[in-house]
Amino acid sequence: MSTHPDSGRVADAPSDNWVYRVLPRSLWPYAQLARWDRPIGWQLLMWPCLWSAALAANVARAASAYSLSQFAWHLVLFVVGSIAMRGAGCTYNDLVDHEIDKAVARTRSRPLPSGRVSRGQAKLFIGLQSLVGLLVLLQFNTFAVVLGIASLVIVAVYPFAKRFTDWPQFFLGLAFSWGALMGWAAQFGNVSLAAVALYAGAVVWTIGYDTIYAHQDKEDDALIGVRSTARLFGERTRPWLVVLYGLAVLLIAASFVLAGVGLLAYVGLAIAAALLAWQIVAVDIDDAEQCLALFKFNNVVGMIIFLGLVAALAFA
Repeated sequence: MSTHPDSGRVADAPSDNWVYRVLPRSLWPYAQLARWDRPIGWQLLMWPCLWSAALAANVARAASAYSLSQFAWHLVLFVVGSIAMRGAGCTYNDLVDHEIDKAVARTRSRPLPSGRVSRGQAKLFIGLQSLVGLLVLLQFNTFAVVLGIASLVIVAVYPFAKRFTDWPQFFLGLAFSWGALMGWAAQFGNVSLAAVALYAGAVVWTIGYDTIYAHQDKEDDALIGVRSTARLFGERTRPWLVVLYGLAVLLIAASFVLAGVGLLAYVGLAIAAALLAWQIVAVDIDDAEQCLALFKFNNVVGMIIFLGLVAALAFA
């Protein structure tokens, strides 16, 4: 794939994405800033939201307070919100990492370091995406609105984490997993121990899959002094993944127990656990393409956990 500035493409995204077939060329840089050409980001942000909404719906059904229309509406809102806020977050991250991205081969073709978008234009685009996210957030109850706004503190800190800690993936997990609290809050107007356990499970899952992702950039990161769990774990990445993915499964299972969900939710979680185990066995930390493929595969893991919760809800 050509990544010459005149091509309008970026090095770390498919060149045949719908963005390049549907949108006018003038909008390509904004789609790239929002990562619309790389949907895996908003998909991974979305799954904890949907898990939490489905977990809460199971509890509401057991209490005879379940509404299918409300559940479906919440799912729509979380999908739209995930796309908008993932886009805003990525644009903000690119602004913060403008100079770093110039020094990394995989990222120097992105809109800001390549000069196809100015910093002022990027800031305006953040505002537009954030407005969509705010409109989505305002559809929920007051507690959920305040909880959603609170997440912005973590979102603001995350891009700087790689400068002061070897665990930036932990901060990503805190931000990316916030939806595990939001789905429950949207249903009940509070946060329960079950939701907190789900959140913790999503955090360590995120650390695991983003460690695999970060192995793509470890050589460039070492040259420019960017820190990551990939660099920290190094050759010990596989045993660390055993700990992280194993803890994720245990914490999510604990949330299921606390919420009292049905057997089918555990079946879905067991399948997801098997897929996580396969990732641990298969991963080759020196194969960048495989690391990216395994990272993306976590979309399937997230979907299976969600489908297990939906099945438990449907056959309760």
